[in-house]
Amino acid sequence: MARQEMSVSELVADIQRGRIKKPEMQREYVWKAPRVRDLLDSLYRGYPSGTILLWDSREEVTTSDFALKTDDNSIGSTLLLLDGQQRLTSLSSVIRGEPIVIRSKKKLRQIDILFNLEHPDDLLTVTEIDDSLEDSQFDDDDDDDDEDNLQDLFNQFTFIVSNNQLASLPTWVNVSSVFKSSSDREFLERAGVTSTKDPKYDKYSQRLQKLRAISKYVYRLDVLEPDLSYEEVTEIFVRVNSLGVKLRSSDLALAQITSKWRDSLKLFQEFQQQCLEQQGFYFDTGFYVRNMVIFATGQSRFKSVGSISLDTLQDAWLSSKKGLEFALNFLISNVGISSPALLTSPFIVLALSYWGHCNDYTISSTQEKQMRKWVLIANTKSRYSTSPETLLDQDLAILRSKGSASELISRLSAQFGRLDVSENELVGRRSSSGYFRAMYLAFLEDGAKDWITNLQISLRHTGNEHKLQFHHIFPKAFLKVQYPQLRRTQINDIANLAFIGGKTNRKISDKAPKDYLTKYIDADSSQFEKQCIPTEASLLDKHSYEEFLKARRQLIAERINDLLS
Repeated sequence: MARQEMSVSELVADIQRGRIKKPEMQREYVWKAPRVRDLLDSLYRGYPSGTILLWDSREEVTTSDFALKTDDNSIGSTLLLLDGQQRLTSLSSVIRGEPIVIRSKKKLRQIDILFNLEHPDDLLTVTEIDDSLEDSQFDDDDDDDDEDNLQDLFNQFTFIVSNNQLASLPTWVNVSSVFKSSSDREFLERAGVTSTKDPKYDKYSQRLQKLRAISKYVYRLDVLEPDLSYEEVTEIFVRVNSLGVKLRSSDLALAQITSKWRDSLKLFQEFQQQCLEQQGFYFDTGFYVRNMVIFATGQSRFKSVGSISLDTLQDAWLSSKKGLEFALNFLISNVGISSPALLTSPFIVLALSYWGHCNDYTISSTQEKQMRKWVLIANTKSRYSTSPETLLDQDLAILRSKGSASELISRLSAQFGRLDVSENELVGRRSSSGYFRAMYLAFLEDGAKDWITNLQISLRHTGNEHKLQFHHIFPKAFLKVQYPQLRRTQINDIANLAFIGGKTNRKISDKAPKDYLTKYIDADSSQFEKQCIPTEASLLDKHSYEEFLKARRQLIAERINDLLS
Protein backbone atom coordinates (compact mmCIF):
# COMPACT_ATOMS: atom_id res chain seq x y z
CA MET A 1 0.00 0.00 0.00
CA ALA A 2 1.47 3.31 -1.11
CA ARG A 3 1.11 6.55 0.81
CA GLN A 4 0.70 9.92 -0.87
CA GLU A 5 -0.47 13.41 -0.08
CA MET A 6 -2.84 15.68 -2.01
CA SER A 7 -4.48 18.99 -1.26
CA VAL A 8 -8.25 19.43 -1.20
CA SER A 9 -8.11 21.46 -4.43
CA GLU A 10 -6.16 18.69 -6.20
CA LEU A 11 -8.60 16.02 -5.04
CA VAL A 12 -11.56 18.15 -6.10
CA ALA A 13 -10.00 18.65 -9.53
CA ASP A 14 -9.40 14.90 -9.93
CA ILE A 15 -13.04 14.16 -9.05
CA GLN A 16 -14.28 16.81 -11.48
CA ARG A 17 -12.28 15.51 -14.43
CA GLY A 18 -13.17 11.90 -13.63
CA ARG A 19 -9.78 10.59 -12.54
CA ILE A 20 -11.20 9.68 -9.13
CA LYS A 21 -14.34 7.57 -9.46
CA LYS A 22 -16.77 5.95 -7.03
CA PRO A 23 -16.95 2.13 -7.16
CA GLU A 24 -20.29 0.37 -7.02
CA MET A 25 -19.57 -0.89 -3.52
CA GLN A 26 -19.71 2.67 -2.19
CA ARG A 27 -22.93 3.91 -0.64
CA GLU A 28 -24.81 6.98 -1.84
CA TYR A 29 -24.09 10.47 -0.63
CA VAL A 30 -25.98 10.66 2.66
CA TRP A 31 -24.64 13.63 4.58
CA LYS A 32 -27.11 16.16 5.84
CA ALA A 33 -26.37 19.87 5.67
CA PRO A 34 -25.06 20.23 9.26
CA ARG A 35 -22.36 17.61 8.56
CA VAL A 36 -21.09 19.69 5.63
CA ARG A 37 -21.05 22.75 7.82
CA ASP A 38 -19.13 20.96 10.57
CA LEU A 39 -16.52 19.66 8.10
CA LEU A 40 -15.83 23.20 6.90
CA ASP A 41 -15.69 24.38 10.49
CA SER A 42 -13.07 21.72 11.37
CA LEU A 43 -10.89 22.50 8.34
CA TYR A 44 -11.17 26.25 9.04
CA ARG A 45 -9.74 25.60 12.48
CA GLY A 46 -6.98 23.40 11.05
CA TYR A 47 -8.21 20.26 12.78
CA PRO A 48 -7.19 16.87 11.31
CA SER A 49 -9.77 15.36 8.97
CA GLY A 50 -8.74 11.71 8.62
CA THR A 51 -7.28 9.93 5.62
CA ILE A 52 -8.54 9.01 2.16
CA LEU A 53 -8.49 5.40 0.92
CA LEU A 54 -8.10 4.82 -2.83
CA TRP A 55 -7.52 1.84 -5.11
CA ASP A 56 -5.29 2.17 -8.14
CA SER A 57 -7.29 -0.36 -10.12
CA ARG A 58 -6.27 -1.81 -13.47
CA GLU A 59 -9.29 -4.13 -13.87
CA GLU A 60 -12.69 -3.22 -15.28
CA VAL A 61 -14.77 -2.16 -12.29
CA THR A 62 -18.39 -1.01 -12.24
CA THR A 63 -18.67 2.53 -10.93
CA SER A 64 -21.57 4.70 -9.78
CA ASP A 65 -22.14 8.42 -10.11
CA PHE A 66 -21.12 11.01 -7.55
CA ALA A 67 -23.87 13.26 -6.19
CA LEU A 68 -22.66 16.06 -8.46
CA LYS A 69 -21.62 16.36 -12.08
CA THR A 70 -18.22 15.02 -13.17
CA ASP A 71 -16.43 14.74 -16.51
CA ASP A 72 -15.36 11.53 -18.24
CA ASN A 73 -11.71 10.60 -17.80
CA SER A 74 -10.71 9.44 -21.25
CA ILE A 75 -6.96 9.23 -20.60
CA GLY A 76 -4.73 8.25 -17.71
CA SER A 77 -5.23 5.86 -14.81
CA THR A 78 -8.32 5.79 -12.62
CA LEU A 79 -8.36 5.86 -8.82
CA LEU A 80 -11.38 4.34 -7.07
CA LEU A 81 -12.50 6.11 -3.90
CA LEU A 82 -13.09 3.63 -1.07
CA ASP A 83 -13.16 5.90 1.98
CA GLY A 84 -13.72 9.66 2.06
CA GLN A 85 -16.62 9.98 -0.37
CA GLN A 86 -18.83 12.06 1.94
CA ARG A 87 -16.05 14.53 2.71
CA LEU A 88 -14.76 14.93 -0.84
CA THR A 89 -18.23 15.17 -2.40
CA SER A 90 -19.15 17.90 0.09
CA LEU A 91 -15.92 19.82 -0.49
CA SER A 92 -16.22 19.45 -4.27
CA SER A 93 -19.71 20.92 -4.20
CA VAL A 94 -18.81 23.84 -1.97
CA ILE A 95 -15.51 24.76 -3.64
CA ARG A 96 -16.80 24.38 -7.21
CA GLY A 97 -20.10 26.01 -6.40
CA GLU A 98 -21.87 23.08 -8.04
CA PRO A 99 -25.36 22.12 -6.87
CA ILE A 100 -25.64 19.05 -4.71
CA VAL A 101 -28.83 17.60 -3.34
CA ILE A 102 -29.10 16.20 0.14
CA ARG A 103 -32.02 14.28 1.53
CA SER A 104 -33.65 16.02 4.45
CA LYS A 105 -36.62 14.27 6.00
CA LYS A 106 -37.48 12.62 2.65
CA LYS A 107 -37.18 15.88 0.71
CA LEU A 108 -34.53 16.90 -1.80
CA ARG A 109 -33.07 20.34 -1.45
CA GLN A 110 -29.90 22.15 -2.41
CA ILE A 111 -27.63 23.29 0.40
CA ASP A 112 -25.62 26.47 0.73
CA ILE A 113 -23.25 27.21 3.58
CA LEU A 114 -22.78 30.72 4.96
CA PHE A 115 -19.62 32.08 6.63
CA ASN A 116 -19.82 34.63 9.43
CA LEU A 117 -17.29 37.44 8.95
CA GLU A 118 -18.12 38.54 12.50
CA HIS A 119 -17.70 35.14 14.15
CA PRO A 120 -16.36 35.25 17.74
CA ASP A 121 -12.57 35.17 18.12
CA ASP A 122 -12.99 32.18 20.42
CA LEU A 123 -14.62 29.70 18.06
CA LEU A 124 -17.60 27.89 19.51
CA THR A 125 -19.22 24.69 18.32
CA VAL A 126 -23.00 24.70 18.21
CA THR A 127 -24.54 21.85 16.24
CA GLU A 128 -28.14 21.46 17.34
CA ILE A 129 -29.87 24.34 15.66
CA ASP A 130 -29.72 23.36 12.00
CA ASP A 131 -31.20 19.92 12.57
CA SER A 132 -34.23 21.53 14.16
CA LEU A 133 -34.73 23.82 11.17
CA GLU A 134 -34.79 21.10 8.50
CA ASP A 135 -37.79 20.83 6.22
CA SER A 136 -40.70 18.60 7.04
CA GLN A 137 -43.54 17.33 4.90
CA PHE A 138 -45.74 18.69 7.67
CA ASP A 139 -45.00 22.45 7.67
CA ASP A 140 -45.32 24.37 10.91
CA ASP A 141 -47.12 27.70 10.83
CA ASP A 142 -44.96 30.82 10.62
CA ASP A 143 -43.26 31.99 13.77
CA ASP A 144 -41.03 35.01 13.15
CA ASP A 145 -40.70 35.47 16.89
CA ASP A 146 -38.80 32.18 17.14
CA GLU A 147 -36.40 33.25 14.36
CA ASP A 148 -35.69 36.53 16.14
CA ASN A 149 -34.94 34.69 19.35
CA LEU A 150 -32.45 32.50 17.50
CA GLN A 151 -30.45 35.43 16.10
CA ASP A 152 -28.11 35.66 19.08
CA LEU A 153 -27.40 31.95 18.84
CA PHE A 154 -26.75 32.16 15.08
CA ASN A 155 -24.15 34.86 15.69
CA GLN A 156 -22.05 32.36 17.66
CA PHE A 157 -21.56 30.22 14.53
CA THR A 158 -18.64 30.45 12.15
CA PHE A 159 -20.49 28.46 9.48
CA ILE A 160 -24.18 27.79 9.17
CA VAL A 161 -26.61 26.23 6.73
CA SER A 162 -28.07 29.10 4.75
CA ASN A 163 -31.49 30.50 5.50
CA ASN A 164 -33.16 33.59 4.02
CA GLN A 165 -32.84 35.63 7.18
CA LEU A 166 -29.06 35.23 7.51
CA ALA A 167 -28.30 35.29 3.77
CA SER A 168 -29.67 38.84 3.64
CA LEU A 169 -27.31 40.10 6.37
CA PRO A 170 -24.13 41.87 5.15
CA THR A 171 -21.66 39.99 7.37
CA TRP A 172 -22.81 36.53 6.30
CA VAL A 173 -21.25 35.46 2.97
CA ASN A 174 -21.88 32.44 0.78
CA VAL A 175 -18.91 30.06 1.07
CA SER A 176 -19.07 28.92 -2.57
CA SER A 177 -19.01 32.55 -3.72
CA VAL A 178 -15.81 33.13 -1.75
CA PHE A 179 -14.10 30.13 -3.37
CA LYS A 180 -15.23 31.27 -6.82
CA SER A 181 -13.68 34.71 -6.42
CA SER A 182 -10.05 35.64 -5.78
CA SER A 183 -11.03 39.15 -4.71
CA ASP A 184 -12.34 40.21 -1.32
CA ARG A 185 -13.75 43.49 -2.58
CA GLU A 186 -17.38 42.49 -3.14
CA PHE A 187 -17.63 40.83 0.27
CA LEU A 188 -16.00 43.72 2.09
CA GLU A 189 -18.16 46.34 0.36
CA ARG A 190 -21.31 44.35 1.12
CA ALA A 191 -20.24 44.32 4.78
CA GLY A 192 -19.82 48.12 4.68
CA VAL A 193 -16.00 48.13 4.52
CA THR A 194 -14.94 50.56 1.77
CA SER A 195 -11.54 51.70 3.01
CA THR A 196 -8.32 49.97 3.98
CA LYS A 197 -8.28 52.24 7.01
CA ASP A 198 -11.46 50.67 8.33
CA PRO A 199 -10.50 48.61 11.43
CA LYS A 200 -12.58 45.72 10.06
CA TYR A 201 -10.65 45.61 6.77
CA ASP A 202 -7.75 43.50 8.06
CA LYS A 203 -9.98 41.28 10.21
CA TYR A 204 -12.38 40.43 7.40
CA SER A 205 -9.61 40.04 4.79
CA GLN A 206 -7.66 37.66 7.02
CA ARG A 207 -10.76 35.59 7.70
CA LEU A 208 -11.60 35.32 4.00
CA GLN A 209 -8.00 34.27 3.30
CA LYS A 210 -8.23 31.65 6.04
CA LEU A 211 -11.50 30.39 4.54
CA ARG A 212 -9.93 29.98 1.09
CA ALA A 213 -7.01 28.15 2.70
CA ILE A 214 -9.35 25.20 3.25
CA SER A 215 -8.66 24.27 -0.38
CA LYS A 216 -4.97 23.92 0.51
CA TYR A 217 -5.55 21.47 3.34
CA VAL A 218 -3.47 18.34 2.66
CA TYR A 219 -5.05 14.91 3.03
CA ARG A 220 -2.97 11.77 3.46
CA LEU A 221 -3.87 9.12 0.91
CA ASP A 222 -3.58 5.36 1.35
CA VAL A 223 -3.52 3.82 -2.13
CA LEU A 224 -4.11 0.08 -2.57
CA GLU A 225 -2.01 -1.78 -5.13
CA PRO A 226 -3.34 -2.50 -8.67
CA ASP A 227 -2.80 -6.27 -8.38
CA LEU A 228 -5.49 -6.71 -5.72
CA SER A 229 -8.75 -8.33 -6.88
CA TYR A 230 -12.15 -6.72 -6.53
CA GLU A 231 -13.09 -9.30 -3.91
CA GLU A 232 -9.96 -8.52 -1.86
CA VAL A 233 -10.62 -4.79 -2.07
CA THR A 234 -14.22 -5.34 -0.98
CA GLU A 235 -12.98 -7.28 2.05
CA ILE A 236 -10.61 -4.42 2.91
CA PHE A 237 -13.42 -1.90 2.45
CA VAL A 238 -15.70 -3.88 4.79
CA ARG A 239 -13.00 -4.36 7.44
CA VAL A 240 -11.84 -0.75 7.42
CA ASN A 241 -15.35 0.57 7.77
CA SER A 242 -16.42 -2.07 10.29
CA LEU A 243 -13.51 -1.20 12.57
CA GLY A 244 -14.14 2.50 12.28
CA VAL A 245 -17.94 2.11 12.55
CA LYS A 246 -18.21 4.65 9.76
CA LEU A 247 -20.88 2.92 7.73
CA ARG A 248 -24.20 1.39 8.59
CA SER A 249 -24.48 -2.37 8.40
CA SER A 250 -26.62 -2.01 5.27
CA ASP A 251 -23.79 -0.15 3.51
CA LEU A 252 -21.32 -2.90 4.33
CA ALA A 253 -23.82 -5.52 3.17
CA LEU A 254 -24.23 -3.62 -0.10
CA ALA A 255 -20.45 -3.73 -0.63
CA GLN A 256 -20.42 -7.52 -0.16
CA ILE A 257 -23.40 -7.96 -2.49
CA THR A 258 -21.92 -5.85 -5.30
CA SER A 259 -18.62 -7.75 -5.07
CA LYS A 260 -20.37 -10.96 -6.14
CA TRP A 261 -23.19 -9.38 -8.18
CA ARG A 262 -21.75 -6.68 -10.45
CA ASP A 263 -24.08 -3.90 -11.62
CA SER A 264 -26.65 -4.81 -8.95
CA LEU A 265 -26.57 -1.30 -7.48
CA LYS A 266 -28.10 0.05 -10.70
CA LEU A 267 -30.98 -2.38 -10.32
CA PHE A 268 -31.60 -1.26 -6.75
CA GLN A 269 -31.45 2.42 -7.71
CA GLU A 270 -33.79 1.95 -10.68
CA PHE A 271 -36.41 0.33 -8.45
CA GLN A 272 -35.82 3.01 -5.80
CA GLN A 273 -36.61 5.67 -8.41
CA GLN A 274 -39.66 3.71 -9.60
CA CYS A 275 -41.13 3.62 -6.08
CA LEU A 276 -40.58 7.37 -5.75
CA GLU A 277 -42.04 8.32 -9.13
CA GLN A 278 -44.97 5.91 -9.24
CA GLN A 279 -46.02 5.69 -5.60
CA GLY A 280 -44.38 8.68 -3.91
CA PHE A 281 -42.28 6.64 -1.48
CA TYR A 282 -38.55 7.23 -1.08
CA PHE A 283 -36.35 4.87 0.92
CA ASP A 284 -32.57 4.74 0.95
CA THR A 285 -30.75 1.93 -0.83
CA GLY A 286 -30.16 0.07 2.44
CA PHE A 287 -33.92 -0.39 2.82
CA TYR A 288 -34.13 -2.30 -0.48
CA VAL A 289 -31.07 -4.37 0.42
CA ARG A 290 -32.66 -5.31 3.76
CA ASN A 291 -35.91 -6.27 2.06
CA MET A 292 -33.96 -8.54 -0.30
CA VAL A 293 -32.08 -10.14 2.61
CA ILE A 294 -35.42 -10.83 4.35
CA PHE A 295 -36.70 -12.66 1.29
CA ALA A 296 -33.41 -14.59 0.99
CA THR A 297 -33.03 -15.59 4.66
CA GLY A 298 -36.34 -14.97 6.47
CA GLN A 299 -34.68 -12.52 8.89
CA SER A 300 -33.56 -8.89 8.68
CA ARG A 301 -29.94 -8.83 9.87
CA PHE A 302 -26.99 -8.57 7.50
CA LYS A 303 -24.53 -10.92 9.26
CA SER A 304 -25.13 -13.77 6.82
CA VAL A 305 -24.91 -11.69 3.62
CA GLY A 306 -21.42 -12.91 2.75
CA SER A 307 -22.58 -16.54 2.65
CA ILE A 308 -25.65 -16.00 0.44
CA SER A 309 -25.10 -17.35 -3.07
CA LEU A 310 -25.50 -15.17 -6.14
CA ASP A 311 -28.45 -17.23 -7.41
CA THR A 312 -30.24 -16.86 -4.08
CA LEU A 313 -29.66 -13.09 -4.06
CA GLN A 314 -30.99 -12.69 -7.58
CA ASP A 315 -34.10 -14.77 -6.87
CA ALA A 316 -34.68 -12.88 -3.61
CA TRP A 317 -34.38 -9.55 -5.41
CA LEU A 318 -37.14 -10.43 -7.86
CA SER A 319 -39.48 -11.71 -5.16
CA SER A 320 -38.70 -8.82 -2.80
CA LYS A 321 -39.62 -6.30 -5.52
CA LYS A 322 -42.99 -7.99 -5.88
CA GLY A 323 -43.47 -7.95 -2.11
CA LEU A 324 -42.65 -4.27 -1.83
CA GLU A 325 -44.98 -3.31 -4.66
CA PHE A 326 -47.76 -5.14 -2.83
CA ALA A 327 -46.87 -3.49 0.50
CA LEU A 328 -46.92 0.05 -0.90
CA ASN A 329 -50.21 -0.57 -2.71
CA PHE A 330 -51.70 -1.93 0.53
CA LEU A 331 -50.50 1.08 2.51
CA ILE A 332 -51.89 3.58 0.04
CA SER A 333 -55.18 1.89 -0.87
CA ASN A 334 -56.14 -0.07 2.24
CA VAL A 335 -54.63 1.95 5.08
CA GLY A 336 -54.58 5.49 3.66
CA ILE A 337 -50.85 5.99 4.24
CA SER A 338 -49.89 7.75 1.01
CA SER A 339 -46.54 9.20 2.04
CA PRO A 340 -43.44 8.07 3.98
CA ALA A 341 -43.99 11.14 6.16
CA LEU A 342 -46.93 9.25 7.69
CA LEU A 343 -44.77 6.29 8.76
CA THR A 344 -43.04 6.06 12.12
CA SER A 345 -40.70 3.38 10.77
CA PRO A 346 -40.00 1.87 7.32
CA PHE A 347 -39.78 -1.51 9.08
CA ILE A 348 -43.58 -1.57 8.96
CA VAL A 349 -43.31 -1.72 5.17
CA LEU A 350 -40.80 -4.60 5.38
CA ALA A 351 -43.14 -6.67 7.56
CA LEU A 352 -46.04 -5.90 5.25
CA SER A 353 -43.98 -6.89 2.21
CA TYR A 354 -43.06 -10.26 3.72
CA TRP A 355 -46.65 -10.84 4.89
CA GLY A 356 -47.94 -10.55 1.32
CA HIS A 357 -45.24 -12.94 0.10
CA CYS A 358 -45.91 -15.56 2.82
CA ASN A 359 -49.59 -15.53 1.91
CA ASP A 360 -48.84 -15.81 -1.82
CA TYR A 361 -50.68 -12.48 -2.23
CA THR A 362 -54.00 -14.23 -1.68
CA ILE A 363 -55.61 -12.27 1.14
CA SER A 364 -59.05 -12.85 2.65
CA SER A 365 -61.27 -10.03 3.88
CA THR A 366 -60.58 -11.03 7.49
CA GLN A 367 -56.82 -11.07 6.93
CA GLU A 368 -56.97 -7.66 5.27
CA LYS A 369 -58.84 -6.11 8.20
CA GLN A 370 -56.46 -7.64 10.75
CA MET A 371 -53.37 -6.45 8.90
CA ARG A 372 -54.79 -2.96 8.46
CA LYS A 373 -55.38 -2.86 12.20
CA TRP A 374 -51.84 -4.09 12.90
CA VAL A 375 -50.30 -1.45 10.62
CA LEU A 376 -52.28 1.38 12.21
CA ILE A 377 -51.55 0.32 15.80
CA ALA A 378 -47.87 -0.44 15.12
CA ASN A 379 -47.53 2.96 13.44
CA THR A 380 -49.43 4.89 16.12
CA LYS A 381 -47.60 3.24 19.03
CA SER A 382 -44.20 3.29 17.22
CA ARG A 383 -43.63 -0.49 17.29
CA TYR A 384 -40.05 -0.26 16.00
CA SER A 385 -38.83 2.77 17.94
CA THR A 386 -36.50 0.65 20.14
CA SER A 387 -34.60 -2.56 19.27
CA PRO A 388 -36.09 -2.43 15.76
CA GLU A 389 -34.20 -5.39 14.27
CA THR A 390 -35.06 -7.66 17.19
CA LEU A 391 -38.75 -6.77 17.01
CA LEU A 392 -38.84 -7.06 13.22
CA ASP A 393 -37.23 -10.51 13.36
CA GLN A 394 -39.87 -11.61 15.88
CA ASP A 395 -42.59 -10.48 13.48
CA LEU A 396 -40.89 -12.13 10.50
CA ALA A 397 -40.64 -15.39 12.42
CA ILE A 398 -44.41 -15.35 12.97
CA LEU A 399 -45.02 -14.74 9.28
CA ARG A 400 -42.47 -17.34 8.20
CA SER A 401 -44.32 -19.98 10.22
CA LYS A 402 -47.57 -19.01 8.46
CA GLY A 403 -48.72 -16.98 11.43
CA SER A 404 -51.60 -14.55 11.00
CA ALA A 405 -51.89 -10.81 11.49
CA SER A 406 -53.83 -11.51 14.69
CA GLU A 407 -50.65 -13.06 16.12
CA LEU A 408 -48.76 -9.88 15.19
CA ILE A 409 -51.40 -7.90 17.06
CA SER A 410 -50.81 -10.14 20.08
CA ARG A 411 -47.15 -9.09 19.95
CA LEU A 412 -48.30 -5.49 20.13
CA SER A 413 -50.36 -6.33 23.22
CA ALA A 414 -47.28 -7.86 24.85
CA GLN A 415 -45.24 -4.75 24.03
CA PHE A 416 -47.70 -1.97 24.90
CA GLY A 417 -50.35 -3.57 27.12
CA ARG A 418 -53.43 -1.77 25.91
CA LEU A 419 -53.93 -1.29 22.17
CA ASP A 420 -56.31 1.64 22.36
CA VAL A 421 -55.15 5.21 23.00
CA SER A 422 -55.81 6.96 26.30
CA GLU A 423 -56.03 10.71 26.84
CA ASN A 424 -52.92 10.57 29.04
CA GLU A 425 -50.89 9.06 26.19
CA LEU A 426 -51.49 12.23 24.18
CA VAL A 427 -50.17 14.65 26.81
CA GLY A 428 -47.05 16.39 25.55
CA ARG A 429 -47.01 14.51 22.23
CA ARG A 430 -45.63 16.54 19.33
CA SER A 431 -45.74 16.41 15.55
CA SER A 432 -42.95 13.82 15.43
CA SER A 433 -45.06 11.19 17.21
CA GLY A 434 -47.11 8.34 15.81
CA TYR A 435 -50.15 9.78 17.56
CA PHE A 436 -49.90 12.91 15.39
CA ARG A 437 -49.83 10.75 12.26
CA ALA A 438 -52.83 8.75 13.47
CA MET A 439 -54.67 12.01 14.16
CA TYR A 440 -54.01 13.15 10.60
CA LEU A 441 -55.17 9.83 9.14
CA ALA A 442 -58.37 9.97 11.21
CA PHE A 443 -59.16 13.53 10.11
CA LEU A 444 -58.37 12.62 6.50
CA GLU A 445 -60.73 9.65 6.70
CA ASP A 446 -63.48 11.97 7.94
CA GLY A 447 -62.98 14.30 4.97
CA ALA A 448 -61.48 17.26 6.87
CA LYS A 449 -61.03 20.34 4.68
CA ASP A 450 -59.36 23.72 4.74
CA TRP A 451 -61.56 26.34 6.40
CA ILE A 452 -61.50 28.76 3.44
CA THR A 453 -60.68 26.87 0.23
CA ASN A 454 -62.61 23.70 1.17
CA LEU A 455 -59.80 21.63 -0.28
CA GLN A 456 -59.58 18.30 1.50
CA ILE A 457 -56.39 18.06 3.56
CA SER A 458 -53.60 16.28 1.70
CA LEU A 459 -49.82 16.07 1.75
CA ARG A 460 -49.83 16.18 -2.04
CA HIS A 461 -51.05 19.76 -2.37
CA THR A 462 -48.66 22.10 -4.18
CA GLY A 463 -48.23 25.87 -4.07
CA ASN A 464 -47.65 28.01 -1.00
CA GLU A 465 -51.34 28.87 -0.73
CA HIS A 466 -52.50 25.27 -0.51
CA LYS A 467 -49.54 23.32 0.89
CA LEU A 468 -50.65 21.65 4.09
CA GLN A 469 -49.48 23.19 7.35
CA PHE A 470 -50.19 22.36 10.93
CA HIS A 471 -51.65 25.39 12.60
CA HIS A 472 -51.54 26.23 16.31
CA ILE A 473 -55.17 26.78 17.32
CA PHE A 474 -53.96 28.86 20.26
CA PRO A 475 -51.22 30.72 18.29
CA LYS A 476 -47.67 30.45 19.55
CA ALA A 477 -47.10 34.21 19.83
CA PHE A 478 -50.34 34.56 21.78
CA LEU A 479 -49.41 31.79 24.22
CA LYS A 480 -45.96 33.22 24.86
CA VAL A 481 -47.53 36.49 26.00
CA GLN A 482 -50.58 35.10 27.79
CA TYR A 483 -48.82 32.03 29.29
CA PRO A 484 -45.10 32.90 29.60
CA GLN A 485 -44.53 29.92 31.89
CA LEU A 486 -45.43 27.35 29.23
CA ARG A 487 -42.71 25.06 27.92
CA ARG A 488 -42.24 24.50 24.19
CA THR A 489 -43.70 20.99 24.48
CA GLN A 490 -46.90 22.43 25.98
CA ILE A 491 -47.24 25.00 23.19
CA ASN A 492 -46.60 22.40 20.47
CA ASP A 493 -48.85 19.74 22.02
CA ILE A 494 -50.71 17.92 19.24
CA ALA A 495 -53.98 18.84 20.93
CA ASN A 496 -53.18 22.42 19.88
CA LEU A 497 -52.57 21.53 16.22
CA ALA A 498 -54.95 21.53 13.26
CA PHE A 499 -54.40 20.98 9.53
CA ILE A 500 -55.07 23.85 7.14
CA GLY A 501 -53.57 25.37 3.98
CA GLY A 502 -50.90 28.04 3.91
CA LYS A 503 -53.21 30.83 2.67
CA THR A 504 -55.72 30.23 5.45
CA ASN A 505 -52.93 30.03 8.00
CA ARG A 506 -51.56 33.44 7.01
CA LYS A 507 -54.98 35.04 7.40
CA ILE A 508 -55.20 34.02 11.04
CA SER A 509 -54.02 36.54 13.60
CA ASP A 510 -52.21 35.94 16.86
CA LYS A 511 -55.32 36.24 18.98
CA ALA A 512 -57.29 33.93 21.22
CA PRO A 513 -59.27 31.34 19.19
CA LYS A 514 -62.51 32.93 20.37
CA ASP A 515 -61.55 36.15 18.57
CA TYR A 516 -60.60 34.69 15.16
CA LEU A 517 -62.40 31.32 14.85
CA THR A 518 -65.99 32.49 15.25
CA LYS A 519 -66.49 33.41 11.58
CA TYR A 520 -65.15 30.05 10.42
CA ILE A 521 -67.26 28.13 12.93
CA ASP A 522 -70.38 30.04 11.90
CA ALA A 523 -69.66 29.28 8.23
CA ASP A 524 -69.22 25.52 8.70
CA SER A 525 -68.93 24.04 12.17
CA SER A 526 -68.71 20.51 10.74
CA GLN A 527 -65.12 21.13 9.65
CA PHE A 528 -64.16 21.70 13.28
CA GLU A 529 -65.95 18.53 14.34
CA LYS A 530 -63.94 16.62 11.72
CA GLN A 531 -60.72 17.86 13.34
CA CYS A 532 -61.98 17.27 16.89
CA ILE A 533 -61.84 20.99 17.74
CA PRO A 534 -64.24 22.01 20.52
CA THR A 535 -66.33 25.03 19.48
CA GLU A 536 -67.71 26.05 22.86
CA ALA A 537 -66.90 29.71 23.45
CA SER A 538 -65.77 29.02 27.01
CA LEU A 539 -63.04 26.62 25.80
CA LEU A 540 -61.80 29.05 23.13
CA ASP A 541 -61.37 31.90 25.60
CA LYS A 542 -57.86 33.25 26.20
CA HIS A 543 -57.89 31.95 29.79
CA SER A 544 -58.93 28.40 28.87
CA TYR A 545 -55.86 26.86 27.21
CA GLU A 546 -55.47 23.93 29.62
CA GLU A 547 -59.19 23.23 29.58
CA PHE A 548 -59.17 23.33 25.78
CA LEU A 549 -56.28 20.84 25.55
CA LYS A 550 -57.98 18.43 27.94
CA ALA A 551 -61.28 18.56 26.08
CA ARG A 552 -59.67 18.12 22.67
CA ARG A 553 -57.44 15.25 23.85
CA GLN A 554 -60.57 13.34 24.81
CA LEU A 555 -62.08 13.88 21.37
CA ILE A 556 -58.82 12.99 19.58
CA ALA A 557 -58.36 9.80 21.65
CA GLU A 558 -61.91 8.68 20.83
CA ARG A 559 -61.43 9.38 17.12
CA ILE A 560 -58.04 7.59 16.94
CA ASN A 561 -59.54 4.58 18.70
CA ASP A 562 -62.30 4.47 16.08
CA LEU A 563 -59.58 4.44 13.43
CA LEU A 564 -57.59 1.69 15.13
CA SER A 565 -60.58 -0.55 15.72
